[in-house]
Amino acid sequence: MAILFYSEVDDPAPWRRALERELPQMAFRVWPDTGPLEQVRYALAWKPKPGLLASLPGLKAVLSLGAGVDHLLEDSHLPPGVPIVRMLDAGFAEQMSEYALYGVLHFQRRMGDYLAQQRSRQWRQLPALFASELSVAVMGLGILGMDFVRKLMPFGYCLSGWSRTPKNIAGVRTFSGAGGFEPFLAGAQILVNYLPLTRETRGILDARAFAVLPRGASIVNIARGAHLVERDLLAALDSGQIAGAMLDVFGQEPLPSGHPFWQHPRIVITPHIAGQAIAERMVSQVVDNIRRIERGEVPLGVVDPARGY
Repeated sequence: MAILFYSEVDDPAPWRRALERELPQMAFRVWPDTGPLEQVRYALAWKPKPGLLASLPGLKAVLSLGAGVDHLLEDSHLPPGVPIVRMLDAGFAEQMSEYALYGVLHFQRRMGDYLAQQRSRQWRQLPALFASELSVAVMGLGILGMDFVRKLMPFGYCLSGWSRTPKNIAGVRTFSGAGGFEPFLAGAQILVNYLPLTRETRGILDARAFAVLPRGASIVNIARGAHLVERDLLAALDSGQIAGAMLDVFGQEPLPSGHPFWQHPRIVITPHIAGQAIAERMVSQVVDNIRRIERGEVPLGVVDPARGY
């Protein structure tokens, strides 16, 4: 039996060391060195080439190397009946909460304005805005979004959250479903996106959504680039409807060198690092799920393809 590792961005070396130690009975192979395809029982993957998974006749499960699974569900030739398993946390929540908190503080404390002043050698104090005067709105209240909400609470922000189904969270004004989306947006001075990427959420950050936000709102996107309609964001920034955006994910990654986001003075860009796959944090979950499957049990984190997560 073998585990096949596929990622063009993750280092397989720590995974090899950990899995050979914990599961010595299974060979560890790194694409394109698959060995005999019929021996591969598990695929540990990030953005595998379409059709690769279907070429593995003995596959028992696909284990995502990231918190999201849209990169797997986009493959129209997924092998039927093979479960797709997502990471339930494994360090993503901690990292992403830190990033999102930095984004909120960046806009609250007007650091983008101060950086612009630095470049032009201006010494000018801008009006302060206290946390209690600022509404922070979180799109997506799953494991990751809820970790961020809990960590925001001691700061005293006015918190709101929006999810597919209703949630009841003490100290947070919650909204749900299509009918709750625009009322949620209407009070969002800083909007943080944690949503999974599904058919319903693709392109959700568009001109219509931006028009509902209070003028001068800011956006932090750490979910997926396909949530954002890029041309609509550029238009909203240029009109002043949106004051600034911190973006960690993009429709095309790496972001092309000629993309207008690079030079826009109101956009902060990071290269998809809000939640990084760290083998030492993730391997125990992978090992546990493989052992569960080998015992005939259901693994933790099985994805419902109809929902997209």
